[in-house]
Amino acid sequence: MGQEDSFGFCFLFLQSLGLSITDEQIQEMEANLDNIDFKMAAEEEKRLRHDVMAHVHTFAHCCPKAAAIIHLGATSCYVGDNTDLIVLRDGFNLLLPKLATVISRLTDFAEQYADLPTLGFTHYQPAQLTTVGKRCCLWIQDLCMDLRNLERARDDLRFRGVKGTTGTQASFLQLFEGDHDKVEELDRLVTMKAGFKRAYLVTGQTYSRKVDVEVLSVLAGLGASIHKICTDIRLLANLKEIEEPFEKEQIGSSAMPYKRNPMRSERCCSLARHLMTLVLNPLQTASVQWFERTLDDSANRRISLAESFLTADIILSTLQNISEGFVVYPKVIERRIRQELPFMATENIIMAMVKAGGNRQDCHEKIRILSQQAAAVVKQEGGDNDLIARIRADPYFSPIQGQLESLLEPSSFTGRASQQVARFLKEEARPMLTPYQSKMGVKMELAL
Repeated sequence: MGQEDSFGFCFLFLQSLGLSITDEQIQEMEANLDNIDFKMAAEEEKRLRHDVMAHVHTFAHCCPKAAAIIHLGATSCYVGDNTDLIVLRDGFNLLLPKLATVISRLTDFAEQYADLPTLGFTHYQPAQLTTVGKRCCLWIQDLCMDLRNLERARDDLRFRGVKGTTGTQASFLQLFEGDHDKVEELDRLVTMKAGFKRAYLVTGQTYSRKVDVEVLSVLAGLGASIHKICTDIRLLANLKEIEEPFEKEQIGSSAMPYKRNPMRSERCCSLARHLMTLVLNPLQTASVQWFERTLDDSANRRISLAESFLTADIILSTLQNISEGFVVYPKVIERRIRQELPFMATENIIMAMVKAGGNRQDCHEKIRILSQQAAAVVKQEGGDNDLIARIRADPYFSPIQGQLESLLEPSSFTGRASQQVARFLKEEARPMLTPYQSKMGVKMELAL
């Protein structure tokens, strides 16, 4: 239903419930919906120092027959807060398909590289192997949590509805001459017409500012997820294992022509930090609302609510662009594995020796000495890890010489990573994308 139909219905509700509103008044207002004299509105606001009343006066000037009933029984927050709730809901509806698209692109990437072994890190120190796809699933899982949280926050929104100046509905009760049922019916009809299933049963002059805290908290959580993902990408770019897209004529540095700075990921981190800080605004605002309302919530909400959604929008667009152009360097990944794998394989070598009849303690001591010698080559001489060459050269390990290659196969060190990727994508990630399938087809191009 169009804007004019929706506008007309609001007054038809009042009319149908018995208020003296004529069809002519409704038609006059509908005919002038887009006839907004912004210059007059600005002059009125300067004179009145009240934004809503400035527009009421401006609209009344265009609608002299309806002037008497415009804003009847309402307060500014009937207009402003109800509009904000509609905007918040619609903002979530814009962000959710974007987030789903990012998840979709990353699931494709995770599936493609589900089996590619890569060096895992804890404390940013070499740890047990994982796979490129499994690491990506850690990113996806966080974003899936964000998707659920955004859906929940959207679905938890209620309409402020028709509540009056301090939330008591006193003005509307007076309009309907004490008929409580008509007041409740008007509240229900307006809420339904705005597309909400429920309205808050109690409000002050405003809806509770805790609602803004919940909304910006989930957006801040999304910011934290994207910051972590893009930090990982920046670290991987330094390792030269995975890079974000880099255009043919792109310049990484004005002074150093060879550089390939991860500028998209850096941009995401920069904006994500801003997004995370914005939740502090509604937290402070909610804590200092006096009684039914104070006006120090107005100006800052106009900034923090809009900026949060705009910031979330651009970092999702940027992350989508990154995820659609990942560059993976398997040979670099393999080389780094080969540098660290000999140390990780020592336990497997010990177990193979014991199975071949060796003594565990003797084998442990042999490998401990050889490992320290190999580590000295790496750390003190800058050479490659030659532990396996030392083991091959030591007659003690002759019973397992034929097994060394299989004992050093990287895929044998990744555990169930591949199986975890397949199950996670099938059972969790992809099913969450079903409601958004029709909105995920467009590739993201960035102007800058």
